[in-house]
Amino acid sequence: MSEVRVAAVVILVATVAIDEALPDGLASWPAFHPTPAVLGKVELLLAGVGGPTVAVDVPASIAAAAESGHLVLTDEEGTPLADVAVHTVSTGDDGKLCRVSGPVRGLRPFSGGPFRSLRRRPDEVRVELAGTPAVGVPLSRPLIADDEQAFAEYATARGARLLLLPCVAEAGPAGLPPEVLVRAVLASGSRLGTPAGPALVVPLPLEPSTDAAAPPLSVEFVKAAGGTLVDPELLPNPRSWSRIAAALDSISSALEGLVAADVAAVLRSWRPPRTERGLTVFFTGLSGSGKSTLAHALTDAILERGRTVTLVDGDVARRQLASGLGFSRTDRDLNVRRIGWVAAEITRHGGVAVCALIAPYAASRAEVRRRVQAHGHFVLVHVATPLEVCEQRDRKGLYAKARAGLIEEFTGVSDPYEEPEDADVRVDTSQMTIDVAVDAILAHLLREGLIEPS
Repeated sequence: MSEVRVAAVVILVATVAIDEALPDGLASWPAFHPTPAVLGKVELLLAGVGGPTVAVDVPASIAAAAESGHLVLTDEEGTPLADVAVHTVSTGDDGKLCRVSGPVRGLRPFSGGPFRSLRRRPDEVRVELAGTPAVGVPLSRPLIADDEQAFAEYATARGARLLLLPCVAEAGPAGLPPEVLVRAVLASGSRLGTPAGPALVVPLPLEPSTDAAAPPLSVEFVKAAGGTLVDPELLPNPRSWSRIAAALDSISSALEGLVAADVAAVLRSWRPPRTERGLTVFFTGLSGSGKSTLAHALTDAILERGRTVTLVDGDVARRQLASGLGFSRTDRDLNVRRIGWVAAEITRHGGVAVCALIAPYAASRAEVRRRVQAHGHFVLVHVATPLEVCEQRDRKGLYAKARAGLIEEFTGVSDPYEEPEDADVRVDTSQMTIDVAVDAILAHLLREGLIEPS
């Protein structure tokens, strides 16, 4: 096997009914939780779309256990959803992943996911269409006004209803959440009735495409439902989404000129003007550099502008979220990632998180940036106060203890601090007052349009 990928698990499954009784021995079989996109493919294939073989890329340890004859596919909570009857196992070139193959049967009905109540099996869609011709339109991004008109004219000319199929297994372009895509498609669908009947919106648990092509299983779904695929030339072009994304970043009315008013309202509720979006300001620097003092001062300044702010101080967060962790590299990384998760959730809900912690390693800081930027804005502030100044301050006596060997793995003494090369703002409290440093950070936030002027 020449290529095996960790992130992509390819699954083609035979069409089988869900077993009413769970099989004997299930508890002893190895289990694997694939990505949502992979589970979505399994769900469709079990519903009669595609098939009939299965190939699953799994870690070598799981593959070795599965050679006994079974592999259980689970949801994120470990609930068994399907059982692969393993016929063959092949090893990847890197020796870390293996491909497990064989037929599969469903164990429990799939559940969860946005707008689950709107999902249909292809045979259910066929019944609902009742012999009326239908044109299937797989969608990975919202429709602009021109798309709506083109689809309505295309279906009307063929005496058909429109079957709109938003792909919702994972986030789409620019982090577009599945539920937002469905809401936007529902808004469009309300106007896309034809003489043959109203538009039918059926979310598909497939990964959104990155180009204008329809995902292969969406094409199979349309066929199984008794419809025909829309002319591929009419499928929304990614460039139209680029125009929408740019308009969302603007306070002008450009968005309303691209999409219908109700679609614009859905998108604006997800991605409001920049000054109203979630924001994380993440301070990193050595112990004693002035991070916490700056974070408190910045929090006050943002509160004065009417935003809701949550201050996440490293020392406080370690007591509340990570009291059982030590100071090894692994534990420090885990501490930063936990705080990053909290910041991302605050950002996702439109709040402002101000975090102050040493965060000495570039990889964990990059992970926090990635998590936060999936939902809003991230600003990294490097408090670049020199080590000798921090050590002279030594307000907590930590440097003295580290120099005496009483504290192991202390950042700046016995453990490295990886200075950020991607800092958005850099301040040095040995060269500027707290007020001047905060003004520099506020100036950056104002230039980027992330806060309102006072």
